[in-house]
Amino acid sequence: MGSAKGVSPTIEPGVEAAGLHHAVVGVITALLVLLPETVAAPRSARRDRVQTSLNLALGSAMASIGLTIPAVALASVWLSGPLVLGLGATHMVLLALTVVVASLTVVPGPATPLQGGVHLVRFAAYLELAIIP
Repeated sequence: MGSAKGVSPTIEPGVEAAGLHHAVVGVITALLVLLPETVAAPRSARRDRVQTSLNLALGSAMASIGLTIPAVALASVWLSGPLVLGLGATHMVLLALTVVVASLTVVPGPATPLQGGVHLVRFAAYLELAIIP
């Protein structure tokens, strides 16, 4: 997370110059942090290894989120000020939808290309709503 903190001041002027919403800084930073998995997941998908692709993409994101949010919540006990995760109503709905879709994909067994497509469409919706809220 230290590298993300160092990179975001470099990204912010470019996002502002392009006239994009400030949330795009977070999206770009997350993509940089998850870059190895971001590259490996499409490679696996091209090799018809959809389950491996989903495991790379979802596992990495879940690990990052699953470790970061509890750490920040724990730190907020000792820090002054409220804990704000920065999710609006729209993004909360997308988060809930992601949990449901991921559960329906992972629990029954091997994923299909259709299920992978559903994840990509949901991710595209997130990006669209992050750029144009």
